Amino acid sequence: MEIRLGDIVRLKKKHPCGNDEWVVVRVGADIRIRCLKCQRYVLLERSVFERRVRAVLSTGGQERPPSG
Repeated sequence: MEIRLGDIVRLKKKHPCGNDEWVVVRVGADIRIRCLKCQRYVLLERSVFERRVRAVLSTGGQERPPSG
C-alpha cells in the first residue's frame, strides 16, 4: 500500500470521538495519523495501519518522483 503525507483515510474502527476519518502526518516504519474531528494523534505500526484502512478518501499534495 502506498501512503503519502496528507492522505485522508477511513479506518474500520471509529475513534472514541465518533469520527473514522484521519489525515496522515508521518510516514515511515510507523504511520502517525490525526483525527479530523478532535485533532488527536495516533501512532500505528505500518502493518497494523494497513490492516485497519478501509479506504483512501483523498491523496496528499506531495508528488513522488517517478521510479525508474
